[in-house]
Amino acid sequence: MVADLRCRDCGRTYAASADEPWRCDCGHPLDYAEPSLPDRGSAPAPKALDRDLGLWAFQSFLPEAPLVTLGEGFTPLVEADDWDAAFKLEYLFPTGSFKDRGATTTLSRAAALGVDKVVEDSSGNAGAAIATYAARAGIDADVYVPDDVKQSKLVAIQRAGARPVRIEGDREDVTEACVAAASEGDAYYASHAWNPAFYAGTATLAHEIAAQRSWSAPDAVVLPLGHGTLFLGAYRGFRALREAGYVDRMPRLLAGQAAGYAPIATELHAADDEDEPGNRLTTALDSAEDVPTNEIADGIQITEPARENQLFDAIADSGGDAIAIDGDAVEGELDRLHRAGFYVEPTSAVATAALREYRRRGVVAPDDDVVVPLTGSGMKTL
Repeated sequence: MVADLRCRDCGRTYAASADEPWRCDCGHPLDYAEPSLPDRGSAPAPKALDRDLGLWAFQSFLPEAPLVTLGEGFTPLVEADDWDAAFKLEYLFPTGSFKDRGATTTLSRAAALGVDKVVEDSSGNAGAAIATYAARAGIDADVYVPDDVKQSKLVAIQRAGARPVRIEGDREDVTEACVAAASEGDAYYASHAWNPAFYAGTATLAHEIAAQRSWSAPDAVVLPLGHGTLFLGAYRGFRALREAGYVDRMPRLLAGQAAGYAPIATELHAADDEDEPGNRLTTALDSAEDVPTNEIADGIQITEPARENQLFDAIADSGGDAIAIDGDAVEGELDRLHRAGFYVEPTSAVATAALREYRRRGVVAPDDDVVVPLTGSGMKTL
């Protein structure tokens, strides 16, 4: 049986169906009506997990059945001595980005609902993931992309049999065009920003990190942040682990946003100027206006995150933060990553650049135990 959806803001519940709305009538995002959690108790021995199932080894935390899968999940967690951190190699997924976590759960839900066609809007990685998993499911897909989308990402969408729809304008124009198509009622909106099934998939990042560390949470996880699909997924995943009794604490979730596209960081630290020192969880950091616009990290150039309020809640609950990172810092980090053997795209370097800045400002201590997901492959930039 496919799980129903509910709006956290107004409380309205929607029965699962192929024509279920992509957001509540009140305008807020939908989430699952009931959480998916195992019975509280001892976590299974990490070696007892069937890693051949990939992220679906955590089925007790997942509200969907594994109907559409390519064996994704359990990406390596490796030491990165030059960064005094561990890197989670999310770029080793079937389509080269962490977005496969959400694509497998979203298309599994679509398949369970009997959907014939999906639409998605994306700057590239989510579109490639949705197109690939739609092909796996035998479901038609239209992917709305910016007119200047990178050729490598466009080809990935086309070769999966999906129809790319190029839209002139900024990232918000792409979303508006896709939403208009979804609202016509002949396609299911498989949105990485709005669809709750996508976040159920990205939550498995936290499950894997904890399992790979023998059910312990790190002190901090540093992630890139655009719409927040991985950031919010990580928060939900660690929170579920804590509620299930698998871990005893929540790591601090620290975000790096692209300067010029950093609404979360800007709002957090505009408030710092008005508060008395010491009244906030975060230290006072530079606003996005203090640094040049970051055009290299195209994967997170989002000015209006779909779940903005939920992101603020996640940051507050985890004792986290968000800062803006400029393009020069990303280019420098990207070069360091490549020379160290991590062939990733620029958005991944936003996270390591953010880690460096958090350490410089004393937000992350020298002996803190830190994990950084490297989110996308450098092959996407060719």
